[in-house]
Amino acid sequence: MQLTICAVGRKMPDWVNIAVVDYQKRLPKQWHFNVHEVAQANLGNTTKNKVKEGKALMECVPERAHVVSLDNRGKSWSTKELATELNRWQELGKPVSLLIGGPDGLDDATFQRADQKWSLSPLTFPHPLVRVVVIEQIYRAYTLTINHPYHRA
Repeated sequence: MQLTICAVGRKMPDWVNIAVVDYQKRLPKQWHFNVHEVAQANLGNTTKNKVKEGKALMECVPERAHVVSLDNRGKSWSTKELATELNRWQELGKPVSLLIGGPDGLDDATFQRADQKWSLSPLTFPHPLVRVVVIEQIYRAYTLTINHPYHRA
């Protein structure tokens, strides 16, 4: 499975990159996990920024990919539900792209294009932290699927 986080924002703090690389090393090599960053728009208008960022995010999505938007308008999943989704994504036989918008979120067109909408929480998180939470939760769900003791809920 090819699993990509497509995220708005570049030049993340060192702690973000360290955490992402750490969890990336723990994931199965055959998953081909990577992060693709796009620039945050600064057009002076929230709507225009979100549209520009949405187009940039969609450019990093492979043509036949399964797209998952991370947005508070999405559905919250438990770790067990995420583990089920991971298994389903692997069975799809296509790349999976997880979209993380900028500070103003995803534009409606990008949100609607997604095959699935995932909400981490009703809380608002700083965007660098979202990357870390997403990859940690993916790793946690993966360990659940292989009965590894990392997940002890």
